Amino acid sequence: MNKATGLVIVIAGCCLIVFGLLVYSGVLSWFGRLPGDIRYEGENTRVYFPLASMLLISIVLSLLFYVVRRLL
Repeated sequence: MNKATGLVIVIAGCCLIVFGLLVYSGVLSWFGRLPGDIRYEGENTRVYFPLASMLLISIVLSLLFYVVRRLL
């Protein structure tokens, strides 16, 4: 491994720590309850399909990987 790979791993770890702290503190409590998320609760059944949440994650990760690729 070279230094660039190690740097990417360290940055990814720091991002995971920050994300974990945000989830733990409740700042991201709105996540999973976006208007495009599909939720059905029947008498004995619960179906949850987080469409808008997954779309948001996809956009953020695509932008993040684009920036990392441009920097390296």
